[in-house]
Amino acid sequence: MQTRYVYLLRLVLLVTDVILVNAALFLAFYSIFGLNITSFDNLYKNYLLVCNLIWFLSSGLFGMYRSQTLEQLVSIYRATWKSIAFHAVLFIFYIAFSNSVPVSRSFLLLFYGTAGLAFMLSRFFGTALEFVLFRHFNISRPVAVLGRNNTALRLAGFLEKSQNYKFEGFLQDDETMFVGENGKLVPSAAKQIAEAANRGVKDVYVSLTPDRMTEAKYLLDEAEKQCVRLKFVPDLGGSIAAPFTVSYMGEFPVISLRHEPLENMQSRFRKRAFDLAFSALVFLFLLSWLVPVIAVIIKFQSPGPVFFKQLRSGRNNNPFWCYKFRSMRVNSDSDKKQASKDDDRITPVGRFLRKTSLDELPQFFNVMLGNMSVIGPRPHMLKHTEQYSAIIDKYMVRQFLKPGISGWAQVNGFRGETEDPRLMEKRVEHDIWYMENWSIMMDVKIIFMTVINIFKGEENAF
Repeated sequence: MQTRYVYLLRLVLLVTDVILVNAALFLAFYSIFGLNITSFDNLYKNYLLVCNLIWFLSSGLFGMYRSQTLEQLVSIYRATWKSIAFHAVLFIFYIAFSNSVPVSRSFLLLFYGTAGLAFMLSRFFGTALEFVLFRHFNISRPVAVLGRNNTALRLAGFLEKSQNYKFEGFLQDDETMFVGENGKLVPSAAKQIAEAANRGVKDVYVSLTPDRMTEAKYLLDEAEKQCVRLKFVPDLGGSIAAPFTVSYMGEFPVISLRHEPLENMQSRFRKRAFDLAFSALVFLFLLSWLVPVIAVIIKFQSPGPVFFKQLRSGRNNNPFWCYKFRSMRVNSDSDKKQASKDDDRITPVGRFLRKTSLDELPQFFNVMLGNMSVIGPRPHMLKHTEQYSAIIDKYMVRQFLKPGISGWAQVNGFRGETEDPRLMEKRVEHDIWYMENWSIMMDVKIIFMTVINIFKGEENAF
C-alpha cells in the first residue's frame, strides 16, 4: 500500500530534480559565456527543451519516481546515477550530431559536474530529512500480523525492512483456529485485536490458507469494531508449489505461476523506449555509413540482393519477416538448412559478417518496425520452431517475448547451429531466465557483453 509519505516524496523529488537540472544548465552557461541573454536565445534555447525531455525519458526508463524505487534509499541512489549517466550519453549525442552551433566541452563538463554535485547533495539532504522524520515524527504506519505461518513470517520480514511501516509484532504466536466450534471468534483473538487498537495499530495483516477463509468474516467484524483495518494475505504455499504473483482483473484475483516483468505495461513502455532510442543511435552513427559500404562489397562478391529476408517466429509465435545482410550465395535451402561450419554456401565477406555478427545489423529495421527488440530470445526459422516445440519442454514459453538481435543465451555461448537438442534446451533455459528477470540494466549489460564478444570472437559464430 502506498503511504502519504511515498506519494509526497514522489512529487517533491520530481519537482526538485527538474529544478536542479535546469539550474545546472543555466549556471553552466552563465559561467562559461556570461550573462548574455541574447546569446543564450540564439545558441542554446533548443538545448533547454531537449535537456528536459531527455531527463524525463532517462528518469522514466530507470523508474526514478516509481513507488517501488522510493521505498528504499539504495534504489533511489541507484536510479539517480543511472539516469544521469544515460542523460549524459543521449544529450551529448544529440549536441554532437545536431545542426545547431556546437556546445563547448567546458560547458558540458561544468553542466554535468554541477548537476552531479547538486543531485548528490539533494539525496544526502533528503536522506537526513527522512531520518529525522522517521526518528522524531512517527510517520511510519503502525501495523501488526495476526497468527504465525510461513507466509506470515515472510510478510513480517518485509514489514520490518520497509521504512514506510512500523512493525509492532505478531498478535498471536501460533496457527490455532480463530473461530471456535460454537461459530464465534475465540476470546484470545478478539483480545489481541483490541490490544493492537489500543497501541495505535492501524492495519492488522492475517494470513489464511484457502480452507480457513471462512474465518475471515468473524475477524473482519471484530477488527472493524475496534476501528482497525484487517487485511488478508492468502497463504497458498501449500497449495501451489511454484512461485506465483497475484494481480487483479476487475474484481477477480488472478494468480500467475510465472513472473514476467514485461507483462507490466510500464515495463513494456520502458523497454520499447530504450529500443527506439538505442536503435536511433545505431542508425545515426553506424548504419548511415556502414550499410552502403557492406552493400557494395556484397554485390561485388556475388549476384543477388544485398538484404536477405526470412520468415521467423516472433512474439506469441506470430511470423514476421526478419532482415539480415545476405551472407550466402543465393540458394534454395535457406529456409530449410541452418548454416554450419565450413558451409560452402557462405561467401568470403559473408563469413566475416557472420563471425562479427554484422550480418544481424539490418534487424534494427525490425526493431523500429516493432517486430523485434534489441535484446530478447533469438528468432528461429518456422521449421525449427515447429521441430523443437515438439521435443523440448517449455520451448514455446520463449515466444512470449519479442525476439531480439542479441540475447542472454547468445552472450553465454548458446548461439549458432543447434542440431543438438541439449544445446537448444540450454538456450531455452537462458531465454526463460531472461524473461523472468528482465530489467533495463540487464539489457544494457547484454549489449556490452555482445560488443565484447564481437571483438573477442566466438567459436560458434559461423
